[in-house]
Amino acid sequence: MSHENVVLVGLDGSDAALHALDWATQEAQVRQWALRLVCSYALPSFAAASLDGGYAALDDSAIRAGAEAVLTEALARVAGSGLPVTSHVAVGDATAVLVDESREVGLVVVGTRGGGGFAERLLGTVSSALPAHAKCPTVVVPLRAARGAQAPTDAPVPPVTPVRRVMVGVDGSPQSELALRCALREARRWRATVVVVSAVPVNTVAGVLAWLPEPVDHRAVLADVEESLALVLERVADEAQGLTIERRVLDGTGAAVLTGLSDEADLLVVGSRGRGGFTGLLLGSTSQAVLHHAQCPVLVVTKGADAEQAAA
Repeated sequence: MSHENVVLVGLDGSDAALHALDWATQEAQVRQWALRLVCSYALPSFAAASLDGGYAALDDSAIRAGAEAVLTEALARVAGSGLPVTSHVAVGDATAVLVDESREVGLVVVGTRGGGGFAERLLGTVSSALPAHAKCPTVVVPLRAARGAQAPTDAPVPPVTPVRRVMVGVDGSPQSELALRCALREARRWRATVVVVSAVPVNTVAGVLAWLPEPVDHRAVLADVEESLALVLERVADEAQGLTIERRVLDGTGAAVLTGLSDEADLLVVGSRGRGGFTGLLLGSTSQAVLHHAQCPVLVVTKGADAEQAAA
């Protein structure tokens, strides 16, 4: 699967989308990639009936003008970035448009808490569905004033911060190893520290190991996970060379652990499929917890992206 060195940004005119645009701009600068901006709108599924029983022609000029205004504002915002920038208005469902265009780019960036903007909200629709279906890695950027702090609703768009700590969830699956390699590449671009996290629900009430009898040494279970993590890190030793790596093996479910630690990171990287601690990251309530409650941008390495694209 070929792709261009382009960061695609989905826009809707909201502060959350503009914040995501700022994040995407600094990411594109670090990668030395181009920016592609898109604002989409969906036509109503019905039109008003006319007096003769027919249907009135739908004039979408006002809707399109609104989308073009969104792009005009965005283009002005990135004018001084020094990056090649293209933009266009697309007709169609926002998620479908971005998924289709993800075939031609290397990264897609969207914001959360997109309500109040011109188009449909990104939160709960695009930001949830896009990572599961995109053909390249996706970054979902929450509207935060600083690491771990949510921006007030009436506040201006907060500045983005450089990526200094990249956190990645690893559970031993091939997809999580792909996410790890992606995290290492990202950390090298930014000269950031990598925090590698594995989780296993040992003592939690809902833990899959809660049925074990008391004599079982739960510390031994965590030690086994630590050993497995060490083997994974050995396989990526060449890519990790020269980087600062922190390891954490914790009791809990993958989503709970990663969400809880996300206020310590500038970027959280997860795979779209996994097992053990990170099973189902994009298949239901667990995915919603990570994507909607993480305190930092979340980079999702999709199942549909090949290894070269995901690590690019």
